[in-house]
Amino acid sequence: MPIVDVEIVGSEPVASDLAARLAEMAGQVFGSPPASTWVRVRLLPRHLYAENGTATPEGWHSVFVTVLKAQRPAGTALETEMRALTEGVASVCGRPAECVHVLYESDAQGRIAFGGRLRT
Repeated sequence: MPIVDVEIVGSEPVASDLAARLAEMAGQVFGSPPASTWVRVRLLPRHLYAENGTATPEGWHSVFVTVLKAQRPAGTALETEMRALTEGVASVCGRPAECVHVLYESDAQGRIAFGGRLRT
């Protein structure tokens, strides 16, 4: 049940199949069965993004990724998964990996409900 939110900084249009391609890639990274990895894509206009102490470099297009899973992997498994997800998002979005920033939420098991049913 991984849920992946991808927020892309920039004003250029994105491909209509971007969410589907990200979902396929993320499903492969997580080893998820069909229809069990959900991806939401949001666009953040460039004028609503800034970095402190400097002007954002020209051509810098950050992508912020938030991952919610029942249970996060730990240790080197987490590092390996984050690296694969970062490289996959970068490839699908056409951005350098150094522009992709991944945050894993706390484990969702026991604190998330689907259709009103708590997942334990």
